[in-house]
Amino acid sequence: MSDTTAAPRSPAHGPVESNGDMETTTGACVDVGVGPLAFDQVVAVARHGARVALTDEALKAIAAARAHVDELAARPTPAYGISTGFGALATRHIHEDLRARLQLNIVRSHAAGSGAEVEREVVRAMMLLRLSTLATGRTGVRPVTAETLAAFLNAGITPVVYEYGSLGCSGDLAPLSHVALALIGEGEVRDAEGRLRPAADALAEAGIEPLSLVAKEGLALLNGTDGMLGMLVLAIEDLRDVLKAADVAAAMSVEAQLGTDRVFAADLQELRPHPGQAVSAANLRALLADSAIMESHRGPDCTRVQDAYSLRCSPQVHGAARDTLEYAALVASRELASAIDNPVVLPDGRVESNGNFHGAPVAYVLDFLAIPVADVASISERRTDRMLDPARSHGLPAFLADDPGVDSGHMIAQYTQAGIVSELKRLAVPASADSIPSSAMQEDHVSMGWSGARKLRRAVDGLTRVVAVELLTAARALDLRAPLRPGPATGAVVAALRTRVPAPGPDRYLAPEIAATVDLVRDGSLVAAAETVTGPLA
Repeated sequence: MSDTTAAPRSPAHGPVESNGDMETTTGACVDVGVGPLAFDQVVAVARHGARVALTDEALKAIAAARAHVDELAARPTPAYGISTGFGALATRHIHEDLRARLQLNIVRSHAAGSGAEVEREVVRAMMLLRLSTLATGRTGVRPVTAETLAAFLNAGITPVVYEYGSLGCSGDLAPLSHVALALIGEGEVRDAEGRLRPAADALAEAGIEPLSLVAKEGLALLNGTDGMLGMLVLAIEDLRDVLKAADVAAAMSVEAQLGTDRVFAADLQELRPHPGQAVSAANLRALLADSAIMESHRGPDCTRVQDAYSLRCSPQVHGAARDTLEYAALVASRELASAIDNPVVLPDGRVESNGNFHGAPVAYVLDFLAIPVADVASISERRTDRMLDPARSHGLPAFLADDPGVDSGHMIAQYTQAGIVSELKRLAVPASADSIPSSAMQEDHVSMGWSGARKLRRAVDGLTRVVAVELLTAARALDLRAPLRPGPATGAVVAALRTRVPAPGPDRYLAPEIAATVDLVRDGSLVAAAETVTGPLA
């Protein structure tokens, strides 16, 4: 941790993420200090309900910065955000008697979101990251303000935040304003049981006193990139897991289609030394080791010269996605080490306006990640389609049907993949290439980072479903290769899947089988099954 005057925050490590309802991690507590949070800490609080505690160092830093703000507020000279209006109204000097009302008004007026409620894990991530910035002592709030935000997290109170409202210009203004609105006891929240309630009632029940905002505090609570950053951190964790599952699916598809693993050899991969490619190829080699199916066609009578691109080039595509993910994690770690507010309180007591709230760095990587997500899904769908086509599947029945013509097998499962892949291509169109002016042209260039984050969450969900369909289809194809048996690792994956999905047979209701496989991808069960043989996959 840095000292109370907080030099630049040291880089955070590792990433994290997933979808779904918050789980409770009993006894877990994340210390929030003047330094950055790590990725796994963000996930622990956002997704698993870990508690938070402000460090003594953070509370001292917050109090020291507040003393500077109080001094400036007492001066006759206007100071932005303390004794002036905001945005295009920053030219008006606000009399001392009206400053508390000014802070209250900015929260109420900016809580202007609309649409569906944002997921609980996203709101909790956003709250934690705002708390982390407050803890740097660069925002000028009082200690009680940070402590109240921490109390919300610990009580499981989640303000209702809406889908639309952020342009990613002064950070995520509207979403953070809905959080701040709940802190003053207004608006609606979800309590620890997920019930929708007036904020005032939930605070009273939890024994939390609503905040009465003073100079600078309204602005400090809503001027950050916390929403888009929280969604980026969560997406990074989910993508790490899904890319491992994609390698497992690719290995099973290569095996099911009587492909070759020779193209994954380390010396061939070293000719093109991209780190992600090397990782993916190593995973494929481990997953295909000791496969009886692979051995069955290694002899001199094998006429297969080379496989289709969707099989042969899996490490190149999956690897490039991994490299993109690592770049996104680097940007996220820098943002976690940042103190985002405007104006900021500097160690020497100056309060200065700045442009650090602009979401461009985060927005770009959110958009960047949507491209490999679409492409990994695309190559997965192509591998699936090859297993269903008797002209290309090397002896498998049409659509893997029990009685082709009477049964349709996995024909429409591939349709589902195709529909999702087409949607992912649309979601890969960048949000950050757009900008629309606001605030009477004061905020005349915006990042659209929140929009990029929302579409990336949908894209990660889509990729998970596409990979699940490939795994479901490849497992069926491997069963149909009997009496030849898959390798130990891929065989362990088939066995794990069979605990939820029956072996091949006549047509049956397929949607629940797809849903069960999606669950097994999301919770890591199928990758874990492979790892019982291979050891940890990278």
